[in-house]
Order: sequence, then C-alpha cells, then structure tokens
Amino acid sequence: MIEDLNLKQLTLALRTIAEEKNLPEETVIDVIEQAIAAAWRRDNGERDQEVRAVLDLNDGSAKVYVAREVVEEVGSDAIEISLVDAKERKKDAEVGDIIEDEYTVTGFGRVAAQTAKQVVLQRLREAEREVVLAEYEDKVGQIVTGIVQRVEPRVVRIELGKAIGIMPQSEQIQGEYYSVGSRLKVLIKDIERDNRGPQLILTRGSESFISKLFEQEVPEMETGAVEIKGIAREAGRRTKLAVASTVPGVDPVGTFVGGHGTRVNAVMNEIGDQEKIDIVTFDGNPDTYIRNALSPAEVVKVEIDEETKHAKVFVAEDQQSIAIGRGGQNVRLASRLTGYELDIETAVAKPAEKKPKKNIEDDLFSAIQEQGE
Repeated sequence: MIEDLNLKQLTLALRTIAEEKNLPEETVIDVIEQAIAAAWRRDNGERDQEVRAVLDLNDGSAKVYVAREVVEEVGSDAIEISLVDAKERKKDAEVGDIIEDEYTVTGFGRVAAQTAKQVVLQRLREAEREVVLAEYEDKVGQIVTGIVQRVEPRVVRIELGKAIGIMPQSEQIQGEYYSVGSRLKVLIKDIERDNRGPQLILTRGSESFISKLFEQEVPEMETGAVEIKGIAREAGRRTKLAVASTVPGVDPVGTFVGGHGTRVNAVMNEIGDQEKIDIVTFDGNPDTYIRNALSPAEVVKVEIDEETKHAKVFVAEDQQSIAIGRGGQNVRLASRLTGYELDIETAVAKPAEKKPKKNIEDDLFSAIQEQGE
C-alpha cells in the first residue's frame, strides 16, 4: 500500500487549507471525506457502490462505510444484501433497510491516491466558487458592470470582481459584438447549480434587463407613479413595452420616453440603436390594449374570442404591412404582450350608398303639385 495520499499530513494541513481558501473547516473536512470515499471505491469497490467516509482528526485515520440495501433476492453483492444475512447483523432488519459495512483505512494505492487528489482539488475549487457566489445571492435580478474576460462560440465569460459569470448565447443581444477587456452592463439572472458546480448566469437579452435599465432612468418607477405592465422582446431587433400610470394626470408613455426622448434614448444607447423600442399604454380593456399594442398600425376593428384567447384585428389595406411588421415581428410581439393570438385581416371598405335617381316626370309632377297648392 503506497501512501501517496497521507491522511495524517492531510489532517494536519486541514486548517491551513481552510485559511488559504477562505473556507470553513467543515467544508474542507467534507471535501477530504468525499475524496477518501472516492479513493476507497477506486481501490476496493465498484462504481455503483454508495460509499461515505468519516475522518478521525485525532489520529489521521478514516473509516469508510459502504451502504447495501436489504433485499429478498440479491442481484449484486456490491449494493445489496439478503434479508437472511442482514438479520445476522441486525435482528430487526427488514426489506428496504440499509445496512452499512465498516472499513478502516490509513492509505491508498497510487492510482486511488491520484483519484483522491483530483477529487480534493476539484471539490475545493467548487467550494471556493460556492463561497464567492454566495456573495451574489442577494444581487440576483440586479444590473452590475463587468469586464469581458473571454469570448467563446457559445458563451461570453465576464469578470465581476471576485466572481466570473457566463452569458450564454441565448442571453446575448443578437448581432452584438463583444471584445475582450470591454466594460459591459449585465443583469445577474440566476445562480445555477449542477454537476459542474455553481455558475453565475448573466443576461443582456432578457426582458428583465430592459425593465431594470428603465428603472435606472425613470425615477417615477421607484415612487410607484408609473409601472411596466408587460414586456415582449426580441433582443437586438425590437421591444414592446406596456406602461401604466397610478397617478391621475401623469402620462405614462411620456414619462418613459422623457423630454426630447432622453430616457428611452439612454436605454437604446445601452442595448444598441439596432433594437427599436415601442412604448405603448396598457389598458384593462383588451380591445383598447390590442389596438395600443399594434402601434404604429391603425386598427379599424377588433373581434375578441375570450375562450380561445384569439382576436381578429381588422386594418385598412395600407396598414396591413405595418400591423404585421417585418417578418411578422410587430404582430408577434403584440400577441406576446397582450396574451392574445392576433390574426391581422384587411377591413373591406363599404361602398357608399347610391341614392336612387328620381324620374324627371316625378320632378315635374311635384313642381306642378306645389304650384297648385
């Protein structure tokens, strides 16, 4: 047995590792115990086995516990134990119980020790990242400024002080160019935890990013005088924003646009001029809301089917292409904004009613009659 992974040395170094990595001692102990379990499995067990280890901090030894389920008929000795054998170990054992076998370990073979070292390094990195990301838990949903660290085909890595976040392709603004070293505003969308460890997910392409940008530009949002009722966005192309006022006499659209368009322009400068922003008035009446949402198209009539959440929208012939928008974009965003499936149809203008021509004899007869009277 080669003690490449000396448990005594590791136990003595435990406090130093915790201090260097800015981690709680319990976390480091947990990492080492996971590594011991992985190494034991590599040397003595099988991949499917459920192994846990307990480190003895006093003498630097460790105990390994291998769990096996009590079954009527054993299919695999590594993970199952028969009811008969289990009852010898524990009189009241029943099918479905878990019986643990205990082993004492002091060292490992070379390959297993290498496995353990890899596990320690990987788990410590993950634990470090977890501690750093914990500082960002309360910043989820907020806009922060970061520096582009690396640009990959499907992801952009952005440095935010201590942590590094990723902005997946789906969260990027279509057509936007990212260069290494450039400063960028991003919204912290989420902290994802999976097998690869915790990950900070950033976004510039979401509706939330637009909403937060407007919050920074429109102080009336903080006071509650105006609010965003809905956003539909195709990042890099177009955004529709439905806004409302809670204070009589306050124009919500004007508030969001700002004097000479200063507020909406500030948002557009951040997301890029190629993305157009339509700001429309929210209305509790679906008919009016749909008309507003299809702006700048002028609507003649709206027929709503509440049951299927469908609406037929009639527009004049010269307004049809405006209502639909390039590639169906205007109607698509209006549908998402209002929650109704919108079908654009051309309103057929009614021909003017023709007055029946009067017969000339009738006119003469009427004139004679009037004279006689």
